[in-house]
Order: sequence, then structure tokens, then C-alpha cells
Amino acid sequence: MTERLPSIGILGIMQPLYDDMVPGITERQAAYARRIAESLAEVADCVVSEPVRGRADAERAMRGFENDDLDGVLVVMLTYGPSLRVTRLFAQMRLPVCLANIQPDPAVTPAWDMADMTYNQGIHGAQDTANAMVRAGLPFDVVTEEWPSDAFRDRVGRWARAARAVTAWKRLRVGVFGYAMNGMGDARVDETALLRRLGVEIQVIAPGALHRTMSGLPDGAVTDLMAWEDARFEVDPRLSKEEREDHARMQLGIEHLLTEHGCGAYSTHFDAIGEDGRFARLPMAAASSLMAKGYGFAGEGDVLAASIVHAGHRLAGDGHFTEMYAMDFPSDSILMSHMGEGNWKVARSDEPVRLIKRPLGIGGLDDPPTLLFRVQPGPATLASLVALGGEDFRLVVAEGEVLDSPELPALEMPYGQFRPESGVRGCMDAWLRAGGTHHMVMNLGRTAADWEVFCRLAGIEYVRV
Repeated sequence: MTERLPSIGILGIMQPLYDDMVPGITERQAAYARRIAESLAEVADCVVSEPVRGRADAERAMRGFENDDLDGVLVVMLTYGPSLRVTRLFAQMRLPVCLANIQPDPAVTPAWDMADMTYNQGIHGAQDTANAMVRAGLPFDVVTEEWPSDAFRDRVGRWARAARAVTAWKRLRVGVFGYAMNGMGDARVDETALLRRLGVEIQVIAPGALHRTMSGLPDGAVTDLMAWEDARFEVDPRLSKEEREDHARMQLGIEHLLTEHGCGAYSTHFDAIGEDGRFARLPMAAASSLMAKGYGFAGEGDVLAASIVHAGHRLAGDGHFTEMYAMDFPSDSILMSHMGEGNWKVARSDEPVRLIKRPLGIGGLDDPPTLLFRVQPGPATLASLVALGGEDFRLVVAEGEVLDSPELPALEMPYGQFRPESGVRGCMDAWLRAGGTHHMVMNLGRTAADWEVFCRLAGIEYVRV
């Protein structure tokens, strides 16, 4: 789900006024737009429209981008173009937008004539066009750079990844198996506001549907999954065949239902599984492996956290569901873990991921097979989606690093120690003031700048702590 490049349309805007003054200008600037696309090949798959010279051209190009299910639109001024020809378009825009404030030649030289002035006059077209976007209330990003440069490619790449994540969010359906944890307030959200504002839809899936699906799975699929686990993980010999088969059926059953319901993310709650009476154990290892396949996940029926893990996959790759368990003041870090779910793709590269037999009293069920690993040391970023009430949302983001900390041999769930760049005291003071939730996504690497662009495109508040 996260491996493909973002797909973006390049909307090149000009006008026919200059055709008689500079013969061949349309063909020349169309070639310029194609060169821009070629320069971005490492960060995005680009679809270049024919030069937009009026309202009909613009609306035809945009219909093509939408019909092709692209992730976003990069607007490029090929010359000056009056904004009223695209104003209606921006009022109806459904795809994330970036305005590339660029020009063919990076420098003004004494050799320039009126033709060169015309080729390179995109800046005032960008001003007119940006004004139209602002008046339309359209969230958008802006990149001012020399277009052949690494900086231009990197900034457009960041926007394109954010556009991919935001567009995926607008189509996202989150499956909730059973119900959300009672009393857990920071995960509560008005689902109609969530759908209207962000496009995220909630799909409740009955536990009984999971039980029926598990029962109907072919034995061969279960055997194949177990064989794959044998090859990929260090498997605890204490795990019985019955325990592993039951876990495998839960994982395959959940994925089958997510596919059937069109869900890109999901959440399970231990009470909803435990109280049903038909399940032997909780689906711990299933959550880890489904996250590794690109599904968003959160525990306890937390739709907000499942949504942001899904966005983390598409924005930065390999979103890892976690929470802050305890502060370690001597190392100025926070122990990050959860009950047993975590994306094993963020595991340390120098240690095997272990599939273990693990006692767990929560849920009142039998031991759930659990994937145990430590998070890879190095730069990392946390992000928490906060519902502020109504249709207002906030993203709280912290950058820092996962420490190469001592092993905690008694801890039988994925874990790592995160040191915020602002320190435990400063980070936690600011996190709590901003209402940051206790469930979040972690991505390896420094991705705060990516999240900032994501928030700009999604129209939600960004708070870095």
C-alpha cells in the first residue's frame, strides 16, 4: 500500500494572448511542462495536461485528473494567466493542490528580450492564481524554487506524499470490530463530523462476522500463513499448533472482512472480543502483520488513531501504532509500547522479530501469540490526531530519536525508548497543553515537515511540541 509513488497531475496555465506576439509559445511552454515532469520522476508519477488557456481547458484537464484517481495537482504558470479562468475550478477542487512558483530560466540576463520576459513571467500569474485559491478557501501548498534543483524535487516530493496521504484519507473507511472502549475520552469523535471534515468513514463490523469468516477459511490458507511466519519470524517452540492455527484464522478473517467492507484501517477492542464468548484469544499478532501490510490500526476501538496510522503509512511509510507508557528521566526518554500490537517493519535490523507465547490477562482469554521486537534506533517522529469538537481537528507532532537503550527482558510486547528533541519535560508539557492523545503513530525518520504539509492540505491545525 505504501510502495507506489504519488501520482500527480501537472496543470500548466497560460493564455492565448501571446500567440501572435511570440509565435510557437504554446508548444515551447508545453515542452517546459514536460521537462518539469521528467525532473520529478524520482518522487512522483506525473500526468501533464495540455496547456490550459481558458476555463473549458482547465475543467477538462481537472476531470481527467479526477477520473484517473490521481493524488494531487501541481499548478504551474506557463505564462501569466488570468485567475478568473480557473476560479470556478478551485471552488470545486477535490484534489490537494500545490502552486509551483517557478519559471523556465533561473536568472535574468542582458540577453533577454520581450519573448524571454513572456516565457518567464509566471510570478505574477502565481500571485493572481494564489489569490483566487485563498478567496475560494482552498487549502494549498506553495513551492518557490529553481525548478531543476534538488530542493524543488524534494519539496514537491514532500507535498506529493502529503497529497497521497490526504487523498487516501478522503476515501478511507475504518472498520471497528464490536465497539470502542468505554470511558476512553480522547478517542471519542463525532463520526459525522469526521466524515464531513476529513472524509474518514466508520464501518462497524460485528464480531460474529469475524467468527463466521474464520470458520469458513480453507485450511490451506491457514497453513500457508503459518509457513510464511516460520520463514519470517523466530517462532517460540512453546506455541502449540492449535494456538497458531487459531491466530492465523483470526488474521486471515480480519483481512478478509476489511477487504469485503473496503476498509483501509481497523480497530479491535479486547472487551468486544472477550465478551463475545466465541473467541479463544485476542488478535495481537494479526494487528502487527496487518500493519506491516499497510493497514492502519489502533486498539480499543480508537478510530482517530487508526486513521493517523493509515496516514502515516502513506505519508512516510511503515506507520507504527504505539502509546507513551512511562517516562524515564535519567535518559530523558519515554518508553513507547502498547498491549502487544506494533508494526514489525520498524523493528531493529540486528535482532529477529519473535512470535512468542505470551500470557495476557486482559480480555480473560487464552494466551495470544504476539510479535515481540524492539524499535530500530535512530530518528523518529510521533503524531497524534486530536478531535477538538465540531469539525475542528489538530495534529500534535514530536520529533526525536529512538535510543539504543538496554533490553527489557520481562516486557513481552513491542517497545522502544523515544527521546523527544525538546526533552521529556518540554515535550510532555506542550503535548498535554495541546491535548495530544495517548494513542499515536510513530514513523522512523524526521517527518515533522511532512506532517506540516499534510495538515495544510487537510485543513487541520498543526502543533509541533
